[in-house]
Amino acid sequence: MGIQEEIKKLEDEIKNTQYNKATQKHIGILKAKLAKLRDMQNKPKNTGTGYSYAVKKTGDATVAFVGFPSVGKSTLLNKITNANSEVGAYAFTTLTIIPGILEYKGAKIQVLDAPGIITGAAFGKGRGSEVLAAIRNVDLVMLVVDVFSPEHIPVIERELYNVGIRLDQRPPDVKIVKKDRGGININTTVPLTNIDEETIVAILHEHRIHNADIVIRDDITTDQFIDVISANRVYIPSLVVVNKVDLANEEHIQRIEKVLKDRPHILVSGYKNINIEELKENIFNTLGFMKVYLKPQGKKPDLDEPLIILKGSTVEDICNKLHRDFVKNFRYALVWGKSAKYPGQRVGLNHVLEDEDILTIVIKRT
Repeated sequence: MGIQEEIKKLEDEIKNTQYNKATQKHIGILKAKLAKLRDMQNKPKNTGTGYSYAVKKTGDATVAFVGFPSVGKSTLLNKITNANSEVGAYAFTTLTIIPGILEYKGAKIQVLDAPGIITGAAFGKGRGSEVLAAIRNVDLVMLVVDVFSPEHIPVIERELYNVGIRLDQRPPDVKIVKKDRGGININTTVPLTNIDEETIVAILHEHRIHNADIVIRDDITTDQFIDVISANRVYIPSLVVVNKVDLANEEHIQRIEKVLKDRPHILVSGYKNINIEELKENIFNTLGFMKVYLKPQGKKPDLDEPLIILKGSTVEDICNKLHRDFVKNFRYALVWGKSAKYPGQRVGLNHVLEDEDILTIVIKRT
């Protein structure tokens, strides 16, 4: 039996097993097996075709348009960036990932136009697994649908989920420390309402972990615990972009708004230039940027040209942005501002910066 057949068999068994206290452990084991098979399925394959969807990240952040063919991704890319992605009123116009740069409010945002995915993309249909794998490194996923196909949104989300992309989630606060002996020790700081210790142990055993100390600080689900063990999930915010609104009447648009009222979204028309500036603003705001000012040793800070970086960035992120050798030759950094306990605090690479901090990086002399 091939991997795809095994995956389908496990999915069917999970779907047909009624979830209750008695079946929780069994379902947990099935989901652990399913996750391992999906990870095997998603391993990069050397196809020998010469196609590659790897794109070097550039700019201050990277975002990607993801959606079915012919929803207008290429038109939107051309409207908001300096790219020139081929546009056509037929499926699969874009056959490679096309990058462009959106310059907005001092930030340079790399925007990727991915080839249209189809149902089953995560399992390789339409070279979809390679397209989706390339999306794993972006800072924002834009789910693009046309105004008459909002039902594509959960389909796209499922395909992304199947390649380990978790939209609009944060990593669960769970720490697993493997050891040589002593069995499984579980410590929790919150009541667990979605998973019990027996299921946790069974899932660990399925992943051949028999000795470990586990600390759980979130009320996690079975799926979240499996994600932690897998250690290859990425957590990315999303923005729904509904294109071609110029083709719909007001009543239909109101229905779309009602469907999407609980999640970040914007209605646009690339063809008629409707809400294009608002789309840029939404991208900028959803990414969340901040400014950091650099201060050379012994000199005043450069307050005229701040670095534009993503919120939550560390000193190491700044070093990587400035020069490839800065991390290797790093000695220490000095910080003034909100993230510092006192002016000029000496910090390391892992220090998380805040908006309008002033930073001095001290490196070894070579």
